[in-house]
Amino acid sequence: MKRTSTTRQATAAAFALALAGCATSQTATTPAATSSTTATPPPTAASVPGRSIVLADIDRSVSPCEDFYRFSGGNWLKNNPVPAYATRWGPRNLLGDRTQATLRRILEEAAANTSAPKGSNLQKVGDFYASGMDSVGLEKAGLKYLQPELNWIAAVKDLKTLQAEIARQQTLGTGAFFRAGVGPDRKQSTVYAVNMSQGGLGMPDRDYYLKDDARSKAVRTAYVTYMTNTFKLMGDSEATAAKKAAAVLRLETRLAQASKDRVALRDPNASYNKMTLAEANKQFPNLGLPTLLAQNGLGAAKEVIVGQPEFFAEVSNLLKQEPLSDIKTYLAWQLVSSVPSALPKSYSDEAFRFSQVTSGAKQQSVRWKRMQAATDGTLGEAFGQLYVDKAFSPEAKAKALQMVANIKESMAEHIQTNTWMSDATKQEALKKLNALRVKIGYPDKWKDYSALNISRESYLKNVLAARQWNYQQNVKKFGGPIDRTEWSMTPPTINAYYNPPMNEIVFPAGYLQPPFFDPEADDAVNYGAIGGVMGHEMTHGFDDQGRQYDSEGNLRDWWTKEDGEQFTQRAGVVGKQYSAFSPLDSVYVNGKLTMGENLADFAGLTIVYGALQKQLQKQYGSGPRPVIDGFTPEQRFFLSWAQLRRSNIRPEALRQQILTDPHSPDQYRTIGPLMNMPQFYQAFGCQQGQKMVRPDAERAVIW
Repeated sequence: MKRTSTTRQATAAAFALALAGCATSQTATTPAATSSTTATPPPTAASVPGRSIVLADIDRSVSPCEDFYRFSGGNWLKNNPVPAYATRWGPRNLLGDRTQATLRRILEEAAANTSAPKGSNLQKVGDFYASGMDSVGLEKAGLKYLQPELNWIAAVKDLKTLQAEIARQQTLGTGAFFRAGVGPDRKQSTVYAVNMSQGGLGMPDRDYYLKDDARSKAVRTAYVTYMTNTFKLMGDSEATAAKKAAAVLRLETRLAQASKDRVALRDPNASYNKMTLAEANKQFPNLGLPTLLAQNGLGAAKEVIVGQPEFFAEVSNLLKQEPLSDIKTYLAWQLVSSVPSALPKSYSDEAFRFSQVTSGAKQQSVRWKRMQAATDGTLGEAFGQLYVDKAFSPEAKAKALQMVANIKESMAEHIQTNTWMSDATKQEALKKLNALRVKIGYPDKWKDYSALNISRESYLKNVLAARQWNYQQNVKKFGGPIDRTEWSMTPPTINAYYNPPMNEIVFPAGYLQPPFFDPEADDAVNYGAIGGVMGHEMTHGFDDQGRQYDSEGNLRDWWTKEDGEQFTQRAGVVGKQYSAFSPLDSVYVNGKLTMGENLADFAGLTIVYGALQKQLQKQYGSGPRPVIDGFTPEQRFFLSWAQLRRSNIRPEALRQQILTDPHSPDQYRTIGPLMNMPQFYQAFGCQQGQKMVRPDAERAVIW
């Protein structure tokens, strides 16, 4: 479950990956639910107190068979409104606050240590954070440290110097026009390739530029206001600032019209267009690709993989057709809007006012939280080592690895017993599963930051230096062996991911904490919580996108024609179900955009349920299984799954999620899979006709 930020300050590592997606329980004496159809514990099983299922959060006025989302966490939803500084609120946020407190202590200790050896990780972490917290210094500096980059843009006088500046902005990570970086060749995963992908938009999605509904118009208006006010802060008059904002909007609208939508971008084959550098230069002559790549350390590249040729053709035309002054204004905007937190407070205030319209946030996050996130994103492995020492034990890692092994075994059994897949496809699937790499907690090989210079002089200088260093770290991989030790998330990250070209699943230490993972909790709770995440990431390798990659991470069709058609048909049932979910009036989930995540939820939960049953069989054989807090292991499994997905979200943020996020809203991630699982019906005694039970003819079955 990789949930990405809306920021445009993406690192080259994140780009490479994109190319490839707690409270104490109370003892209860009442039955699991008030419904007469609810299963009751076997009379021979002893009831004992448990951990991690929060009984007070359960709304027993709701039947689990009518709305399991409300049953499992209705009281929590009522009692936990979204704080002013957040746009959504759930267990992940609570764990995030706890993790941030730990990281803050580490960072403040590092910042206070002014005698750390120069060049050491401790010095760099301390100076980066301290420079970011120096609000007085930021106000005093104004645009002083950004001015050299603005001067580079101002000096552009023709197409040749424009091409050189676009190349420079690639190294600065501003997001201007497109993204170019190094990642595994998706059809030859043993070598690195230069990948190019569409970009260049300042609003969260292309549709905000193209649609004329009231919501899109309001976002566009707010964006123009944001740009106008920022240009005024940079010294322009009201009239000049408004003219510049209009120019940027016009250019970005052109880019939006040429951009593929998010559903189209999910097709990995359509985004794989390998061509020689000479061919690319002929198709997109005004980009100056040979010069751009040579300038940025990729002069040895003879081929490029172009994600969206039509988009790059339009960029090439735009660079020739649009007034040079407007293009320079666009580049300046892309630069300044990529670093608002490194400029005086008035700049970040303007950026926040625009984000309020798109996300509904009421209050800007406090400075130290923003700087903690920035330090994690820039030097995450440097101080992540300290975090691991404090928050992640070897015992926790061993337990997590054992769970993954059990889930992998369950997945193998589901493949082998699959009734609609041929033996030939099964063998390829098992081969891919057996080749799956598992990374838990933290890297075996830490990043080397020795070439990155960080000081307390200027936070903005540090940010730009870190971006350039990160870009160089990415491009220098070209021509070398594939680095399979690399991580695309830092140890404190509360998330996980599957990487198709590497055929790997990765679980940072930040995720492996209560309430998602507790080595002391009973198996049913852990399998329903972090186990559900493990199964989700594992089965991403077999969702509608992941299934197109083979055991070695190559984009290759290893399915028989009949099996591929069967899968597509079954996945279509899932898409239809989710497209019918409507969290807001006239707003529906996009079943095509969320297909991969929905399939991973479906398959993952089924696989993990099987793994739990194997674990229970090892522990208890055919004997009685413990009832804890009044719930059977199966009931605790589903409750654990649901309680970790409860969340409140602002309507604005929910609308933006529906438009841009490949994950369905949490309420549907919770109930969507369960509505198709006979195991859930049996656990809670649900009957046909109840809302959580789909008729057999409408039920989705993947694995």
